[in-house]
Amino acid sequence: MSLSALLAAAPSPAPGGSLDEAAERAGNAAGWVEENWSTWVNTGLRIVLIAAIALVLRYVIRRALTNLIDRMNRSAQAVEGTALGGLLVNAERRRQRSEAIGSVLRSVTSFLILGTAALMILGAFQINLAPLLASAGVAGVALGFGARNLVTDFLSGVFMILEDQYGVGDQIDAGVASGEVIEVGLRVTKLRGDNGEIWYVRNGEVKRIGNLSQGWSTAGVDVTVRPTEDLGRVRASITEAAEVMAKEDPWSERLWGPVEILGLDAVLLDSMTVRVTAKTMPGKALGVERELRWRIKQALDSAGIRMVGAVPLQVEGESAPDPTAGVAAPSAYASTTSPQSLAATPIAPPNLTK
Repeated sequence: MSLSALLAAAPSPAPGGSLDEAAERAGNAAGWVEENWSTWVNTGLRIVLIAAIALVLRYVIRRALTNLIDRMNRSAQAVEGTALGGLLVNAERRRQRSEAIGSVLRSVTSFLILGTAALMILGAFQINLAPLLASAGVAGVALGFGARNLVTDFLSGVFMILEDQYGVGDQIDAGVASGEVIEVGLRVTKLRGDNGEIWYVRNGEVKRIGNLSQGWSTAGVDVTVRPTEDLGRVRASITEAAEVMAKEDPWSERLWGPVEILGLDAVLLDSMTVRVTAKTMPGKALGVERELRWRIKQALDSAGIRMVGAVPLQVEGESAPDPTAGVAAPSAYASTTSPQSLAATPIAPPNLTK
């Protein structure tokens, strides 16, 4: 049977029934929309309101944190280049510390505000959040166990920055490495070693920190002279050299107190040691020690005070010692023809081949 015959034999739908069915469906759709449109509008307005409040709150808080950090940096730059700034403030250190703290606070703020807004939006759609929160908790625990070293480094870096344990320019001993801090991060601290090498130290691996640049440093110099020297003259020479040094630049700023002569540190048969100390700026003790040694040596030479290890004075009229006096006499065994060498020569065995 052909397709045209089948179409001709099929009963045609009544025009009235199709129109009634379409009208019924349209009425049902209009009734459903009329019943739920208020819910849709309320839900949409609630979502828009939540998103708007979250974005505005995030912008305001981040802006306030940025202004606070800029104010801290401006206060550090205001004293940079002055005596107070050179002694107490490291602008680069404060800048990096404030930037790190601001970055952490901004990230935490964004995470809390946007995360809370996302949960509130899902709740507006009548979504059950209990399974989602439980899954997120399990995923967080698994991630914490898998990346525990990363979390440890991050938390250690945050507390190091907040507690101001060290900063850029400080000379520290971190146990695993030591040197000058050139960058402080939340996960890694970069140190410049004594030979110029760069150490990348994970913050979580640092168990103890020895900061050599906080507070003040102590410069110590040991002056070793002969035991026959007059201690009064030694003290006067050292005091004069220290007073002149304290009045000259840049030592007047690097010295935080007068140079003190503590007294005799050791007395031996051939020498005695005078201990000299001074309180200096953090990290400047080595330079002060070198300059202090230089000036003390010049002052002692000017006063005619000889230090141990110097060339002894030659008394007038006294002949120079014979340089061969300490040389031992040649041994008789040095010559192979001497009677001692011949007597010590072993006797050759007899020839048994005859």
